[in-house]
Amino acid sequence: MLINARIKSIFIFPAVAISMLLLGIALWQAFLGGHERTAWLGAAIAALPLPLLMMRLMLTRVERTSDNLPFLLSMSASGVLVAVWEQFLEGTTGWAPLSAALMNLFILLLYIFWYSRFGRSESPQLSVGNKLPHFELKDSDGAQFDSESLTGSPAILLFYRGNWCPLCMAQIKEIADRYQELDELGIKVVLVSPQPDELSRKLAKSHKVPFRFLIDSDNKVAETLGIAVKHGVPVGMPGGYAPDTVMPTLVVTNAQGTIVYSDQTDNYRVRPEPDTFLAILRRAGVVSK
Repeated sequence: MLINARIKSIFIFPAVAISMLLLGIALWQAFLGGHERTAWLGAAIAALPLPLLMMRLMLTRVERTSDNLPFLLSMSASGVLVAVWEQFLEGTTGWAPLSAALMNLFILLLYIFWYSRFGRSESPQLSVGNKLPHFELKDSDGAQFDSESLTGSPAILLFYRGNWCPLCMAQIKEIADRYQELDELGIKVVLVSPQPDELSRKLAKSHKVPFRFLIDSDNKVAETLGIAVKHGVPVGMPGGYAPDTVMPTLVVTNAQGTIVYSDQTDNYRVRPEPDTFLAILRRAGVVSK
């Protein structure tokens, strides 16, 4: 398991770099023309999905994606089919375009079905119906926080990986954009990350909402709750992050501190929408509106 985590930590940057390199080569070869032009266009189509997805995550701050990315998977597979057609049915190309196309499809499959998934077992401590486990942490201002302080009002607790994770940042923004509604419903919001203090302070200042940004130093609380992930931060990530992080986890409690909703996603790209857990709070009679 630890070896798998270490391999994952070095996967994403080289995977994207290889896909972009092969995309550039394929486009250049297609531009040059010749009898292999169509095959190289197929290789380019096969290479496009992963760089396209990374650009979308980084630039548009999307909150979530589909589980298996069927559109991007179909795009890459169609590029391979074009290269296969040219190689075996037209017989006008060498092996280079097809090899490039297959390599890109393989990288995308690894990303979707291996890298994106934690292979986690759900934490029984965070199961619906249980009391929220007690913990104490410091917030981004250095003030002490006790989880028992949440008793008396419903609360949302989000364990996020860090400022380096675009999906985490988009999810936090999505919740922050609903602040007025959450405040009217009397819901407290607590955000927990093992990232360095200064990064949590920067994040708190950027949103300007009275959420509690907590620092789980050395990932101790996450370890206790069974939601820590060893070597979860990609190797080469700038910013001074420790290698270990937390699996994205969202927990909602009622005024008595009982968990009424728990999302322990096994895919870092799949996150719950606020309307989902707010509807559960309303159905449970936790909030009146």
